[in-house]
Amino acid sequence: MKPGPALLCLALAMPVVAHGALLQSTADGFVVEHRFHVAAPPATAWQVLVHPERWWPGDHTWSGSATNLSLAPEAGGCFCERWASGSAEHGRVVQVQQPQLLRFNGALGPLQDMAVTGVLTVTLAPAGAETDATVTYRVSGDASHKLDLLAPVVDKVIGQQFGGFASLASRPSR
Repeated sequence: MKPGPALLCLALAMPVVAHGALLQSTADGFVVEHRFHVAAPPATAWQVLVHPERWWPGDHTWSGSATNLSLAPEAGGCFCERWASGSAEHGRVVQVQQPQLLRFNGALGPLQDMAVTGVLTVTLAPAGAETDATVTYRVSGDASHKLDLLAPVVDKVIGQQFGGFASLASRPSR
């Protein structure tokens, strides 16, 4: 998974989410936040969230296939990818409060090679019989990486990835 023109084009072509924002952006870090309304109760949304193999885009995996992803929703659990010739840890779960909070540490995609720290938090809050989901990704590292230049692309990709979650969780057939 190498960043390049295809990644940028894909990120720019994704649909707009209800609320997405680059909350902070400096050379040594950034914070992005996306909010989604899910047409399902939190317990149902949770069951979709913890199965990224069903909603994560395959072109944002190392193997090229989302079916190789797994997530163990418990402290110390792995958000991992395993395929015949390799494996990758996308993140390590650090906090779970089912069905309202999932947090993991992980530098996603090309950020992994930059030795930055990333913390991704997903909260699911009841909204009547449905759910409001908030995804926050905080990344920090060495200012020489000029993370502020990467922040807009990461913001769009996080919106695309978790937009897939919200879309799937909102389908009646799930």
